Amino acid sequence: MQLLAFDYGLKNIGAATGQSLIGTATPLPPLKARDGVPNWEQVEKLLKEWRPGLVLVGLPLNMDDSESELSARARKFANRLHGRFGVAVEMVDERLSSFEAKGEVMARGGSRDYGKNPVDSIAARLILETYLNSR
Repeated sequence: MQLLAFDYGLKNIGAATGQSLIGTATPLPPLKARDGVPNWEQVEKLLKEWRPGLVLVGLPLNMDDSESELSARARKFANRLHGRFGVAVEMVDERLSSFEAKGEVMARGGSRDYGKNPVDSIAARLILETYLNSR
């Protein structure tokens, strides 16, 4: 099954695609967002290009399992994906994915200027890999 994952954010929304049969995930260019609202035409373009059987959205939980304001906004984004495009959407615990993505960029010799690195899409790839590894 083809998968598409999003790492929801207020300025950028990371994106990644993957394949459940072979267990791979690849980051895509992140989407710009204005206060958490993406350009829905860009989202639609991704959905048409990749034709996922399932869309994953990272759920940013606190370390004590409680939800934050960003958790509610990520859920709203997931609900809008389902409502606008009729795709199946599942939330995936994304605790520490952005932290891990930043560490990955640094380990590869990347700049501390994360704006020049696709940290959000690396985080989306990690969300997708978390999902694949849990199956």
